[in-house]
Amino acid sequence: MVEKSVKIVLKQVFRRLMAYYGPQQWWPAEEPFEVIIGAILTQSAAWTNVEKAIANLKSAGVLSAQALRQLPLNELAALIRPSGYYNAKALKLKAFADWLAENFSGDLDRMFALETGILRRELLAVHGIGEETADSILLYAGNKPVFVIDAYTRRITDRLGIAQDDSSYTHYQRLFMENLPPDVKMFNEYHALLVQLGKDACRKRPRCERCCLGEMCTSKASG
Repeated sequence: MVEKSVKIVLKQVFRRLMAYYGPQQWWPAEEPFEVIIGAILTQSAAWTNVEKAIANLKSAGVLSAQALRQLPLNELAALIRPSGYYNAKALKLKAFADWLAENFSGDLDRMFALETGILRRELLAVHGIGEETADSILLYAGNKPVFVIDAYTRRITDRLGIAQDDSSYTHYQRLFMENLPPDVKMFNEYHALLVQLGKDACRKRPRCERCCLGEMCTSKASG
C-alpha cells in the first residue's frame, strides 16, 4: 500500500470500530499510579486476574511507590498472586518503585514532565518494562500520544494487509503514528477498540462472520 492509502484505511478502521463498539474508555483505574501497576501486572495475564491483584494491593493499603518499596518481597508476591508470575512481577513492581523514588522522589508529575522520547528510553531501562508496557504507561498514565502495540494489533493489521514484512514493534508502531494525527484520545480509543475486536472477532481462529471490518480484510477475501 502507498502511504496515502494506509492513512485512509487506518482512519476507516477507526471509524468503523467506534461505530460498532462505541467508546471503550480505557484505562480502568482511579489514578495514574494504579494504571502503571496494572500495565506491569497485565503482562501475560487476563485483566480480570489483574483486577484481583490490584484489589489486594488496595485492601492492604500498599498501592503507592513508597509502600511498595517498604513491603517485603514475599508479602508483595502473595498479594499479586492472582495476576500470575507473581514472584517475577513482584520484582518488577519493586524495580519501578525504586526507580521512581530514586530519580523523581516518587513524583509521577516530575516523571511525566520529561520529554516523551527520553522518558520512554528511561522506562525501557527499568527491569521488567518492555516496549508495550512502557507505551501503555506513557499513553494511559501520562497522556502522551504514543500508540501501544500488542498481539491483537499485530494480528489485525496483518490480516488487513497493511503491515509489511517487518515483525518489529517499531514497524507496527510507526504504521500508526506516521499515518494518524498525534491525538491522545484517538490513540487511547483506537488501541482499546483493536483489543475489543481481537477478543470478539479477530481471534487466532477468526470469527469473520461477526467482524465489522470484513469488507476491508484481505485475509477474509483470500479465504
